[in-house]
Amino acid sequence: MKTAIGIGGAASGKKNDFDKMVSFAVEAEKLGIDQAWSAEAWGYDAISTLAYLGARTQTMTLGTGIMQISARTPSMTAMTALSMSAITGNRFILGLGASGPQVVEGLQGQSFRKPLLRMRETIEIVRQAFRGEKLNYQGEHHVLPRPGGEGKALRLSQPPNPDLPIWLATLSPKGLELTGELADGWLGTSFTPEAAEAHLEYLRRGAENAGRTLDDLTLCVGTQVAFTDDPQPLIDQAKPNMAFQLGAMGSAKTNFYNDAYKRGGFEDAAIEVQKLWVEGRRDEAANRVPDEMIARTSMFGDETYIRERVRRYRHAGIGVFRITPAAGDTHQRLDTLGRMVEIVKQETT
Repeated sequence: MKTAIGIGGAASGKKNDFDKMVSFAVEAEKLGIDQAWSAEAWGYDAISTLAYLGARTQTMTLGTGIMQISARTPSMTAMTALSMSAITGNRFILGLGASGPQVVEGLQGQSFRKPLLRMRETIEIVRQAFRGEKLNYQGEHHVLPRPGGEGKALRLSQPPNPDLPIWLATLSPKGLELTGELADGWLGTSFTPEAAEAHLEYLRRGAENAGRTLDDLTLCVGTQVAFTDDPQPLIDQAKPNMAFQLGAMGSAKTNFYNDAYKRGGFEDAAIEVQKLWVEGRRDEAANRVPDEMIARTSMFGDETYIRERVRRYRHAGIGVFRITPAAGDTHQRLDTLGRMVEIVKQETT
């Protein structure tokens, strides 16, 4: 099992965010972290931060977690990915995601209609570019060249890189099946090892329908971590963020996070927390989040407990564990990170 960190976040971009983020990532590489994944929502974009880190790191693989497919044309996505791979010495993974209707329609001004078809078309065009082919495609969302104009099918001038990996961030059953069918890896959230099949069932089905197996994908999930003899305060602190996921990460009609937690055994809580959040009763929503929900989606406890949790993720088939140290100063976060790197190595080798 490899280890990873996340950089940036949905609301990243505040003053001094970048300097702290870079310093943390550089030190994380020294501790043995294998990968760093950027974020993209309405803060930092997914690429700029990684391009800078490419010059500040030597061994760490850098991945977009995620580039929004509605924010860029497929050809620009391919050009960007090939550029990143070239300037980092093939230390780049292209992570793609559909985002959700609030961001896609509210921020990007694009329709969220048929997001999985848009994802499939994007991947097919991007892989044409990676293979060094002329971009000639007839789809519902994308047609290249544009008909009726003066354009012609073009080939990118960058050298082909057909092995450049594509990972997908998906949560819905159909999205997970598409990931199993087409992707090299899965960027998972809302995952617990106790209810792994809520995700793996669909990833496996998609892989098998394409003549592959689940072993053909690298599975990446993560969680908050803190070493403590008293996890309750941290559990309580984590509840507002969980309430935000259940109530605000999507519209009241379309929330893939909420749906995933329902499949994972928390249906009653997911429904009630979302209802309270949508009604504006946010403190009540946070209070309604069960302790068990936080305990299963985090690692707050002593070293013995955390080692046992790591083993559960390993047995579930997770290949990359993304570590988010719980709140603390930089020294405390790096200390947690270093301890986790050693534990993961010891428990998965």
